Amino acid sequence: MAGSDPNKLLAKADKLTRLSLTRWSADWNSATLLYEQAANGFRIAKDYEKAKEALEKASKGQELISSPWDAAKHMESAAALAKELGKWNEVTDFYKRASELYSECGRSQPASDALAKGARAIEDSMPDEAIQLYTDACAILEEDGKEQMAFDLYRDATSVYIKSEKYTDAAAFMLRFGLSADKCNATHSQCKAYLGAIIIYLYVHDIKQAEQCYNDCSQVDAFLRSDQCRFAGKLLSAYTGGDVEEIKKLALSSTVNHLDHMIIRLARKLPMGDVSALKTHASEEQEPLDEDDLT
Repeated sequence: MAGSDPNKLLAKADKLTRLSLTRWSADWNSATLLYEQAANGFRIAKDYEKAKEALEKASKGQELISSPWDAAKHMESAAALAKELGKWNEVTDFYKRASELYSECGRSQPASDALAKGARAIEDSMPDEAIQLYTDACAILEEDGKEQMAFDLYRDATSVYIKSEKYTDAAAFMLRFGLSADKCNATHSQCKAYLGAIIIYLYVHDIKQAEQCYNDCSQVDAFLRSDQCRFAGKLLSAYTGGDVEEIKKLALSSTVNHLDHMIIRLARKLPMGDVSALKTHASEEQEPLDEDDLT
């Protein structure tokens, strides 16, 4: 049927949105319906490029007729097609726009979800942009007091940082995770996040930063009283004692087994540097006994 030809539906919709001598105002209500029909037709025909174009226009139409929720849905659909086509910049732009539209509706969860979908789609091709999307997705939930809904996003962002070998950033994000967990009284997640940060520093053999991180986190009472804190103390003692076998033994413990997968993988590779030198250094730093000072 001619009426179901998506190309003709698209052309008819375009005509309804253009002003002329005989049309002084655009008919976006009718045009939007035609764009949606055209998008469905193109999808059935597997013409994803044109389907994407029709969905972009349908989204604009829904926005202009004051329906940002439906506009956001169309943007997400367009983003999914852009992913199929490997157009990663468009994937990013469309999911960002969908997020903005959901925010206009006052819906923080779908706004965050849209950014997370975009991040997952571009993790391999554009890791830096994916991290930014994850970060923005977390921020949306944090601002709405929904930190607990962001836990998986903190993990996902940390994983991308680790894959990109940006370990300092990964540790910082785990500490941010811990802070958010603290705000919603998720003590167990908080302590696991803090231990994860310490393990990341040990993985890059930054013992000084790992100790500083341990000391800072120990200022938090919940962490100080936790199994994760006791484990971290033992692990750092094994490092300062230059005990490779003890480090390897601790890396196989049940405490590590209950951490996130990306942290477990790092822990299993410890130690990454020469710890025997740490033992020598620690011995040299010990103050010699003053036989004359018997106080």
